[in-house]
Amino acid sequence: MKQRFSSLDVKVIAHELSGKLTSLRVTNVYDLSSRIFLIKFHKPDHREQLLIDSGFRCHLTEYARTTAAAPSGFVAKLRKYLKTRRITSIAQIGTDRILEFQFSDGLYRLYLEFYAGGNIVLTDADLNVLALLRNVDEGEEHEKLRVGLQYNLSLRQNYGGAPELTTERVRQGLQKAVDRQQDQPAATGKKAKKAGKDTLRKALAVSITECPPLLVDHALHVANFDSTLKPEQVLADNDLLEKLVQVLKNARKITDEITTQDQIKGYILAKPNPAAPKAEDETSDKARLLYDDFHPFRPQQFENSDYTFIEFEGFNNAVDEFFSSIEGQKLESKLTEREQQAKKKLEKARKEHEERIGGLQQVQDMNFRKAEAILANVHRVTEASEAVNGLIRQGMDWVDIARLIEREQNQGNPVAQLIKLPLKLHENTITLLLDETNWEEGDVGEDEGYKTSSVTSDTEDEDDNPKKKAPPVKIAAQPQLAIDIDLGLSAWANSTEYFDQKKTAAGKEDRTLQASTRALKSHEKKVAEDLKKGLKQEKEVLRPVRKQQWFEKFIYFISSDGYLVLGGKDAQQNEIIYRRFLRKGDVYVHADLKGAMPMIIKNKPDTPDAPIPPSTLSQAGNLCICTSDAWDSKAVMSAWWVRSDQVSKTGQTGEFLAVGMFNITGKKEFLPPAQLVVGLAVMFEISESSKANHQKHRIQETAVSAAEMVAEPADEPRTTEASKTDGDDDDDEDEDDFPDAKIGSDSEDEFPDAKMNQTEDSDAESEAAAARSNPLQSRTTETKDDSDDEYEPPAAKEDDEYAMSGGRGDSGTKEDQQEDAGSVADTEQTSTTTKHRHLSARERRLLRKGQLPEIPQAPADAAPAAEGADHDAGTSAEEDTKPPPKAPGTVTSQASKPNAPLPRGKRAKAKKQAAKYAAQDEEDRELAMRLLGSKSGQQAAEAAAQEKREKAEQAQTDKQRRRDQHLRTQAAGKAAEEVRLRALENADDEDEGGETLKKNLQKLDGFTGRPLPNDELLSAIPVCAPWSALSTYKYKAKMQPGSTKRGKAVREVLAIWDHAGKDAKAVDKTSQDVERIWPQEMELIRAWKETEVVGVVPVSKVRVMIAGGRKGADIAKGKKKSARGGRGSKKK
Repeated sequence: MKQRFSSLDVKVIAHELSGKLTSLRVTNVYDLSSRIFLIKFHKPDHREQLLIDSGFRCHLTEYARTTAAAPSGFVAKLRKYLKTRRITSIAQIGTDRILEFQFSDGLYRLYLEFYAGGNIVLTDADLNVLALLRNVDEGEEHEKLRVGLQYNLSLRQNYGGAPELTTERVRQGLQKAVDRQQDQPAATGKKAKKAGKDTLRKALAVSITECPPLLVDHALHVANFDSTLKPEQVLADNDLLEKLVQVLKNARKITDEITTQDQIKGYILAKPNPAAPKAEDETSDKARLLYDDFHPFRPQQFENSDYTFIEFEGFNNAVDEFFSSIEGQKLESKLTEREQQAKKKLEKARKEHEERIGGLQQVQDMNFRKAEAILANVHRVTEASEAVNGLIRQGMDWVDIARLIEREQNQGNPVAQLIKLPLKLHENTITLLLDETNWEEGDVGEDEGYKTSSVTSDTEDEDDNPKKKAPPVKIAAQPQLAIDIDLGLSAWANSTEYFDQKKTAAGKEDRTLQASTRALKSHEKKVAEDLKKGLKQEKEVLRPVRKQQWFEKFIYFISSDGYLVLGGKDAQQNEIIYRRFLRKGDVYVHADLKGAMPMIIKNKPDTPDAPIPPSTLSQAGNLCICTSDAWDSKAVMSAWWVRSDQVSKTGQTGEFLAVGMFNITGKKEFLPPAQLVVGLAVMFEISESSKANHQKHRIQETAVSAAEMVAEPADEPRTTEASKTDGDDDDDEDEDDFPDAKIGSDSEDEFPDAKMNQTEDSDAESEAAAARSNPLQSRTTETKDDSDDEYEPPAAKEDDEYAMSGGRGDSGTKEDQQEDAGSVADTEQTSTTTKHRHLSARERRLLRKGQLPEIPQAPADAAPAAEGADHDAGTSAEEDTKPPPKAPGTVTSQASKPNAPLPRGKRAKAKKQAAKYAAQDEEDRELAMRLLGSKSGQQAAEAAAQEKREKAEQAQTDKQRRRDQHLRTQAAGKAAEEVRLRALENADDEDEGGETLKKNLQKLDGFTGRPLPNDELLSAIPVCAPWSALSTYKYKAKMQPGSTKRGKAVREVLAIWDHAGKDAKAVDKTSQDVERIWPQEMELIRAWKETEVVGVVPVSKVRVMIAGGRKGADIAKGKKKSARGGRGSKKK
C-alpha cells in the first residue's frame, strides 16, 4: 500500500495547491497528532483546510477532524509567524520531494519534506530557520538543521533545473548501475529472479531522478519495451539504448502534460476486500474495495490485473479520499475495539456473579444431602460416635485410637470402616463415610429396621452381612459422602446442625443475590461511563465538512411565508448587509432598544414591488426585540419597520455616518408587541429533483403593486435615526477619533461630522419623552456634557428626532465629543471665552496684601476655550504664554516662576550670586559648567523647548493626516452612497453582485423544515428563529428567557435529539413516515459541531422548553430515573 508522495506527486500537488490556495490568508494552525498538522485558510466566502503529514503527504481535505486541546510549541511558533499571512507562491524545489510555501511575497517560507523521516521547516526571507519540527544532525546525505542555521536549497535534487535527457546521460547511468551490481554479492533463489526483473527500472530510478520508477514503468509498458532486460544488455545494443532514451523522453512529456492541464485527474487503484460481506444489499461499492495506490495518471502496467481504477476530478480529491478512507477505517476499528473491551468487562462481571450464587447453592445442596444422610444412617452414626467416645473415656492416646481403627478396618469391622482417617479429635469431630438417602422400598424398610432394632453388635452383623453381599453395584452407583460428626452431639443433633447451615446458606444466598445485583448494575454503569469517556478521548469518525450557505455568517431565518430575514451580529456585519443585500423592495426592521440588532427582509426577486406579509414583519420584529436587552429583563416591547429607500448612510448635515450607523427618514411603522420566544430548529437542504415534492406546500404569492404599501405622507416631518450596533464601547470614546481612520495617537481630537447633535429644544423634548418611556427604550437625544456647553451646532428643525441604539454591551449612544482646534467650532469657542486669566487663591491673597505688582493677562488665543478643549490647542496656548528667555549673564532659579517675587531667603542668595559672577561672561560660564560636567540651564531649557516644539509639530501633522484621511473616506462613502441610491431608484440589479444575490434568493425553496418521502437530503442547517416561524419544522426546541447559558442549552437539545435517534420505536428506517425520525436526518444532525450551533443562537441565557425536557436530557446523559415521585410520595 502506498504511503508517501513521489516526486511526481509533489509536483502535481504543488500545481493544484498553487491554483487553490494562492491569495488566501492563514486562519489558524492546529495539531492533529505529533506529526500531522492542519492549516486553515480563508478569504471572503471561501475556506480551505490543508492537511500535512510530515514526510508522507500534504493535501486539501473535505473531512472534519478533531484538533488538540492546546497547541504544541512548534504550532505556537507557526501561529506566531504565519497567522493572517497571505500565501503568494507554492512550488516544488527542483525535482526533489520538497514543497515550498511562500507567505507575504517571500517574507516567510515554509518547507515540507516528504523523504526519510520528513520535516517541516519555517524560515525567513534570508532562509534562516525560525522553527522546525525536528532537529537533524549532520550525516552523509543531509546537512545539519537547527534553529538559527540557514536552510540550504542548493543541495536539493535538480535545484537549478533537470539536466537535458541525452543518450550519453542514460548510458552513464546504466554503466554506474552495472558497476554497483558487480560490486555487490549475487543473490540466489527467488530474490535473484525478482531482482532480475526490476534491474533496469531501478537503474533508471537512480540516474534519471526527475522520473519516478512507476512513471518509467508506465512509459515502458506504453512503448512495449521489455522491462525485464538487464542494463548490460541495453548498453550492448545501441538501438535498445536509443529506444530507451525515447521512452524516458515520453515519460518527461507525460509529466509536463499533467501539470499543464487545468483539471488534473487522479486515480485510485483498489483491490477487492476479502473481509467485506458478499451480500450486495448490506454493503456499498466502497466497502467492497480496499484502496492500495494512487497516481495522477492511469498506470498502463495495471490495466489487465485485478485492480479497479477509481477516477476523481482532481488529484487532490483522490489523495484526500485515499488517506481519509484509511484513517476513517482505523478510527472505526479503535471505537469498535473499545466497545468490545467494555463488553468483555461486563461479561466477566456477570460470570463472577453467577459463580458466586452457584457456589452458595452448592453449599446448600451439600448440607441438605449430609443432613439427610445422617438421618438415614442414625444407628450407624450413633455406633461409630459411641465407639470413639468409649475409647477416649478409657484414656487411650489419640494416636493409638487411630491405629486401632485402622487395624479394625483391615479386619473388616463395619463400624471401623465407616470412619475416615485421619481423625479430627482436636476439633472433637470424626469423619464418617455414609451412603446418601435412597427412598426406594428396600431402603425404607432398612431404615425402619434401624429405628426398631436394639443397638447390639450381633444384630448389626446380621443386618450388614447380607447388605455387603447383595448391593456392591449400588454402592458404586451411589458414592458415599464424607460427613463430619461432632462427638459431643447426638446423630439427630448433628443432622439439625447441617439443616441450620443449609438455612444460613439460603439466607446468605438471598443477601448475596441482592448485593451482587446492585454491584453488577454499579459495575455496568461504571463500565458504560468509562466507555463513554474513552470514546470521547478517541477521535470522532471522519465526516465531510458541511459547506456553509452564504447567509450563515449572519443572523438568519426563513419566515413562515418563505422570506429570508438577515441581521448582523456586529456593526461591521450590519454595514455589509446594508451595502450588499439591501435592495429596492426590501424592508428594514429595528427597535428603539439597547442592543437590538437591525434586520432586513429580502423581498422575492421575481416580485420586488410586492408588499411583505404582516406575519413576516412580525417575526422579524420579534427576533429584533429578542436580541436586545428586553430579553434579559423580560420586557415586552415593539419594533418598527421602514422601506429600504428610507435608510441611508448620509446624515442630515450631509456627512457620511460611521460604521453601523444609519439615517432613517420618513415615518416608522410600529409592529405589535413581540413575544420573547425563539426556537432552535433544523432546516434541511434538498436537491433540485426533490423540490417538486414541496410545490403544493409552498405559499403562492400574487404580484401586488408597490403602491399598496404604506406611502409616506407628504407633510410628514423628516425623522432621522442613527442606528449603532456592536463594537462601540465607553472606553473607545476618546480613542475612535475617526471611525473610518483608526490611527493610534495621543491626541484626543475628533471630527464631529460622524455624530449628530441636537438643539436645546429637541433635548428638552427628548428628556420629557424619556421620563414617560420604558427604561429599556433608548432615548432619542443625549444630554451634552458640561465641557460642551459652549459649543452649539447649527440649529436643526424643531421636530427632528434622533434615536441611537447600540449593540449588546454598548452604553447606548456616545456623548458628544470635543472638536478640532482648526474647525469652525474652535473659533466660536474662542470668541465666547473670557479674556482674563483666572487667579489662584495665593495670588488673590498677595494681591490683597499689595505684594503682587502686576497681573499679566494671557492673550485671547492662549486660554483654553472650555474644559473639554483640544489637547493640541492647549499645547499651543502654553507655547504662546511661555516667557522669553533671560538675557545672557543673568541667573534664574528653575524653581522660580516668571513675574513672581522671590522669597525673602532666596533674594539675598540671588544678590550674592550676582555679585560673585558679575565679571563672568557667557564663555567663562559655559567653560565652568563643562568642567563641572553639567549643561547650562539655558541649553537644557532650549533643548526642552525644541523637543516640545517637535512634539507639537508632529501632533499637528498627525492631526492633519487623519483629517485628510477622514475627508477622503467621507468622500468615498458619499460617492458609494450616491451610486447605491441611484441603483435603488433605477432598480439596477444588472451588476454581478445583484445577479448572484438574485440566484441565491431563488434557491431558498431548496430549504425545508420537514422533509417528505423520497426527498434527497444534502445537508442539515441549524437555525434559530422566532417560534411562530417554526410551526412546520420537524426538529425544534422552544427557548424562553432563563438562566441557562446558551452553550449548555444547545448541548442539552442535541443530547435529547441524539437520544431520540437511538430509540427504535421513534426511528423509521424506511424514511416514509414524516412524523418519525429518519436515519439520514440523524446522521446529518450528528455531523454538526457544537460551536457552529451555539453561534446560531443570538440570545445569551435561555430556558429550554422541549418534549422530554430535563427528563430527556438526563436520560441522554445516562442518569437513572428517580424511584420516588414528587414530594410526599412513598414507596408501598
